[in-house]
Formats: sequence, C-alpha cells, structure tokens
Amino acid sequence: MHLEQSEARKRLIAGLIRDVPDFPKPGVTFKDITPLLASPNGFQAAITEIIDAAPRDIDVVVGMEARGFIFASPVALALGAGFVPVRKPGKLPGAVLSQSFELEYGSAELNLHADAIKPDARVLVVDDVLATGGTVGATAALLKQIGAELVHVSVVMELGFLGGREYLVQRGIDSSSAILTV
Repeated sequence: MHLEQSEARKRLIAGLIRDVPDFPKPGVTFKDITPLLASPNGFQAAITEIIDAAPRDIDVVVGMEARGFIFASPVALALGAGFVPVRKPGKLPGAVLSQSFELEYGSAELNLHADAIKPDARVLVVDDVLATGGTVGATAALLKQIGAELVHVSVVMELGFLGGREYLVQRGIDSSSAILTV
C-alpha cells in the first residue's frame, strides 16, 4: 500500500511540473514548479516524499535560496529539526562563510551564517532541483567549513542528463534521493 501511495504521489508531482522552453536562454527547457506549489495536494505530496526518504536522526535541515527554502522548512518541522537558510551574498548580517561555485549558466556564491550550525550537527540538505550539482556541492563545502556532517541530500527533481549526482559522488556525497529524475 505504501509503495502504491508513493507512486501515486510521484505521478501527481510529475503532472504538476511544466516545461518552459527557451528559458532562461534559447535551447534550455526550464522545469517550472509553480503549478506544484500552487496545488495543496501536490505540494503536500512533495513534502511527504521528501520526509519519507529522509534519515530520522537529523539536527538541521538546510535549504538553499530561494526555492530550497520552500521545501526545506516544512521538512524540518516534520522531522523535529531546525531550519537554516543558505543565502546569496549580501542577505545575511554578521559573520558568514562563503563558497563560490559554477552553475549551468555561469558562476555564483552562497553564504551561511558562521554560527548557524553546530560542529558535528547531522544535516539534511533539501532543494527543488539537482542539476549540475554546483549548488549542493557549494552547500556541502560550507557545511564542511563549519564541521557539520552532511547526512543526506533530497531534491524534488533531478535533471539526470546534467550529471549532478555523479558530481556529488566525486565530492564524497553519496547519500541522495530525488522524487523524480528526468
């Protein structure tokens, strides 16, 4: 029964993600999760799937700006864990750790409050999409700087053709899950 419910949730989620051709540039098909978020049943299905795949002994759930916040926050509440945001530069007051990385379309930087996570904390990273792995890889590097343990990465959708999971494995991140892989 549980497997049937999971498969039904995955079908619902897949049906609520729309393709937007040639965005943000010609030749790229953007996977828009707006319809998923607009559907209470779809959004709940995604959160439930992430929670079901998550380890239970988590101290902190980390979500990356901006769509990672949407999924990570309710997951943290359900797991009885704290939520910590990883932000773009200039968004966090006080002392921050920074990590630059490459994206599909250029480069970027992520910041984390230097005191947001205790050393040795067990961390679940949650995001909407795993593409090339740059964002998750940069987040993992920030967690390493703090001394936290990245236990698992969970995403709504993995763009398998971009090799993000392989990128993560090359960096020692071998525990990850995706609700959908396209």
